[in-house]
Amino acid sequence: MKEIKLLALGDVVRPISCDYLAKNLWRFRKENDISAVVANGENSSENGGIDRYSASSLLSCGVDVITTGNHVFRCFDSKKLLEENKYVIRPANYPDALPGYGYTLFSAAGKTFLFINVMGVIMMEPLADPFEIVEKILEKNKGRYDIAVLDIHAEATSEKRALAFYFDGKINAVFGTHTHVQTADEQIMPFGTAYITDLGMCGPDDSVLGVDPKCIIEKLRMHTPVKFTVSGSKVTAHGAVFTFDADTNKALKIERVSF
Repeated sequence: MKEIKLLALGDVVRPISCDYLAKNLWRFRKENDISAVVANGENSSENGGIDRYSASSLLSCGVDVITTGNHVFRCFDSKKLLEENKYVIRPANYPDALPGYGYTLFSAAGKTFLFINVMGVIMMEPLADPFEIVEKILEKNKGRYDIAVLDIHAEATSEKRALAFYFDGKINAVFGTHTHVQTADEQIMPFGTAYITDLGMCGPDDSVLGVDPKCIIEKLRMHTPVKFTVSGSKVTAHGAVFTFDADTNKALKIERVSF
């Protein structure tokens, strides 16, 4: 049986993690026969958010498609980036008047992947209903793709799982991002969707979500604004490999990975 593998990487934290992927991602791709790579890059720039430099760094080091989230518009040049590069997408449930798109089509290994990005609304920005938005994207692209992939950038585990069950059998792979902590609930759902609640992050190990613990401790204890400094500790990339049957496009397995 011929297989197709997709590597999905969790939130890439600041340039230190972009540099790490530049040194290690191509090797991992080759050793594991990865056909396509998607990574969440909304924290990849020097000051958080995503900019042209961090996007270019990721796209040149082996990432094929970049998804984002609630920090996507944090950098002044991100709007131009979203307009110019169709492989950097934003959550689709932001207002249509904003630049960029919430999905993109990417071809690899003889297949067309439909990558969709939405943001949760529980404890997040009050954006449009992600259920309805994803349904519309699937309908609009009907017949144009072989494998559909959804990044749910959300705070609540319940919202991520609810979306996954709702689209079980309609989307081949669903994963969550945003919380930066990899969950241990990878599974093939009842109707065939491969799912994990959160991929984790590509970032410094000895940190709080990539940030120097001292900064977070001061913030939590003093309740005053604190400048977040990225931890300088060893970086690890966390994510999951989704394996599909090349003949049927069905998900065969999902495996958590770190390197």
